Amino acid sequence: MTLRLDAVDGGFDIYAGVALVIRHRPDSPALFVGTGTPLVDMYRGNYFLEDRLAERIALRGATIDGDTILLSAEGSATLLTVTLRDGALHLDAHDAVLNRFWLTCVGDAGERFWGGGEQLSYVDMAGRRFPMWTSEPGVGRDKSTLMTFQCDRDHRSGGDYWNTNYPQPTYLSSRRYALHVDTTAYSCFDFRDAAAPEIAVWEVPARIELFAANRFAAIVEQLSTRFGRQPLLPEWAYSGAILGLKDGTRSFERMEAMLAAGAIVTGLWCEDWVGLRVTSFGKRLFWDWKANDARYPHLKQKIAELNDRGIRFLGYVNPYLAVDGTQYGEARDVGYLALKLDADEPYLVDFGEFDCGVVDFTNPAAAAWFAERVIGQEMLDIGLSGWMADFGEYLPTDVRLYDGSDGMLAHNAWPTIWAEVNARAVASRGRTGDAVFFMRAGFTGVGAYCPLLWAGDQCVDFSRHDGIGTVVRGALSSGLVGNAYHHSDLGGYTSLYDNVRTPELLMRWSELSAFSPVMRSHEGNRPDSNLQLDGDRQVLAHFVAMTRVHAALAPYVAHLCAEAAATGLPLQRAMFLDYEDDEASWDVETQFAYGRDLIVAPVIAAGAARWSAYLPAGAEWRHLWSDETYAGGQSVEVAAPIGQPPVFWRTDSDFAALFAAIAMA
Repeated sequence: MTLRLDAVDGGFDIYAGVALVIRHRPDSPALFVGTGTPLVDMYRGNYFLEDRLAERIALRGATIDGDTILLSAEGSATLLTVTLRDGALHLDAHDAVLNRFWLTCVGDAGERFWGGGEQLSYVDMAGRRFPMWTSEPGVGRDKSTLMTFQCDRDHRSGGDYWNTNYPQPTYLSSRRYALHVDTTAYSCFDFRDAAAPEIAVWEVPARIELFAANRFAAIVEQLSTRFGRQPLLPEWAYSGAILGLKDGTRSFERMEAMLAAGAIVTGLWCEDWVGLRVTSFGKRLFWDWKANDARYPHLKQKIAELNDRGIRFLGYVNPYLAVDGTQYGEARDVGYLALKLDADEPYLVDFGEFDCGVVDFTNPAAAAWFAERVIGQEMLDIGLSGWMADFGEYLPTDVRLYDGSDGMLAHNAWPTIWAEVNARAVASRGRTGDAVFFMRAGFTGVGAYCPLLWAGDQCVDFSRHDGIGTVVRGALSSGLVGNAYHHSDLGGYTSLYDNVRTPELLMRWSELSAFSPVMRSHEGNRPDSNLQLDGDRQVLAHFVAMTRVHAALAPYVAHLCAEAAATGLPLQRAMFLDYEDDEASWDVETQFAYGRDLIVAPVIAAGAARWSAYLPAGAEWRHLWSDETYAGGQSVEVAAPIGQPPVFWRTDSDFAALFAAIAMA
């Protein structure tokens, strides 16, 4: 990719490929620096941030020397040096006091901006403002709804459209370039002014990286190379369903009943393998990361028996230790916990009616201890083949870390550091590409370590900003910044204020999960109040049928996994990655291409008997269930009864026989 600097009219222009990205003139500067003080309030993973800004300085003066730009305010010495090298703008502030940075880019009317990590409400970020700060996404996530109002009122947890577990300061422009800010500081992408999108950062970042290519897919390939590609998903993870049951030894009995009903199951996920504690939010886990013998007696032996039958066992872990568990004392006594700023004692985080210590992964000994002592010995060595690696987004900003890191800079870095600890443990047992952990939290570089994303804690409903549809947007946006594998909690997770699952929701979510790389169910935060897959005969029969569809797709998914390893293209992808010349496909956010050969338009609204799908131009498409063919380049409406989500396949696909057989099974 060619990064070009042109001196123009006392300023300069910077191009990424053929796209003009930065236009700087003395009377309309593109770069600013300044100083400010952050105001941070955190309550149970929900963050409220403000900036007490002291000054913002326009860098109007620009002196160009080869590939170096010296920037200054009027009448001042150089404040910022920008050097173009290796496809990036390398930034060097000349005054250590400067801790704010702004860049105004060039925009066009109608330009789209995709990415931003995993965005759950909008894939195209144009016209809106997106802070980049990992946190709880909130419940409801729409300030106009009753659910969000109630959660804000009672728990400060309502959230907004931009809240996400996995932000990333990276966007892909429809002008065929991408921009990434190399920082872990708080940043914000503001796309409200189409002509002048602005980036704000609470530090002077090390680099602004630019990528460009003639095709969108080539840019995504560059991004996946830059941020790291996941290993191939193992066959067991996508060749059958992973049942999420947290019912102690009854989990095995319930799994057997579902197998007897005909479900194809390759994994049993029991997050309660460590025991439970009951809180006002619902059933929570006991955060002491070892098998709870009372709840799961003889677990190692049971896991071995399941393995002999081709069924893997999965658990749960996070980077915090409950103060009433044994591992907290073990870590505290050897100095592996993060400390308070003003005292030599562990920093405790309130997780909702119980407190936890923070394992300090900036201490190499602490990271090694957790990887070996906790994940290695207590999990992998008893036979676990995977786990939910939860809660990477909670690191407080007012914490004292071993390496002296500023909490404001460590916070966003924490999910990637947490992912690396898990990956190191897996590698230590030679199980990379076999054991699979999945994470909701992320930031730049998480894909180099985390083999599988999950979409977080959706509400158990069809709501626009927090229900089933957000899973599709999360897969599309995260895929565009280089993450190949994405999935969700089948049935959703969060049930509050009498919002509970309906049979229809469970069945529609089973359909979506069948056409996802990993089909994994979850009982939710209040399992006793919510319908479960085995709690209704019709729901179970439908789930069984969808596990068979999911398993039948395994050869195609294996092909997509190999493609992802070679190119970085996500399995569930925005249609324009394969059908870029059809601009009508650029704006579709509620369906996805499952590889090049399938179009999936999941039903994400209640009460729908028919559903529309857009079929991209450049191919002829066959409806999976009716066998009717359609020309591409149009929207079609088809019958969408329960059990027949709108799915279409290319008639010239190498997998045509496989797709045709699914509807006949």
